[in-house]
Amino acid sequence: MNYQELLKIQKPFFSLDDVAYTLGIQPASAAVLCSRYVKKGLLVRLKRGLYARTEKLANLSQEDLFRIANFLQVPSYISLMTALSYHGLTTQVQRGFFESISVKRTRKFEVGQFTFHYVKIRSDLYRGFERVEDVFIALPEKALLDTFYLASIGRYSFDVSSLDLTKV
Repeated sequence: MNYQELLKIQKPFFSLDDVAYTLGIQPASAAVLCSRYVKKGLLVRLKRGLYARTEKLANLSQEDLFRIANFLQVPSYISLMTALSYHGLTTQVQRGFFESISVKRTRKFEVGQFTFHYVKIRSDLYRGFERVEDVFIALPEKALLDTFYLASIGRYSFDVSSLDLTKV
């Protein structure tokens, strides 16, 4: 199989099923092919069964990176300083670092030059987010609540002076 054939996949990231369908091969063969391309540095493995082309990863839009964040740990939504920055409520701009809330375990994924950090909260607190262009992101008020709640229980720290609460 030729790497050029994989260029037909226009998505910012793709699954083994996408590879198998595009190339007309079995999923097991797609897994072997993707593994080889990861070793050659042509693909980046985001998580089991999910890949991105190495040259495309560095040029992804914020929205595409948010989509990756939503896919790496399901269910999750963008929150904390990442959402506060998105909503214009903080002067802190995080480059290459994306924070999300999840009902699963606290976890960190390192993907190329990007870090995706997930913080676990109780399932009864998992709400207050919306879907914007296929991305689940906290409402401004919920991002603030998540930030203050996690800080109050010692699981998150941030610079309070960086917040612009007049915009809430």
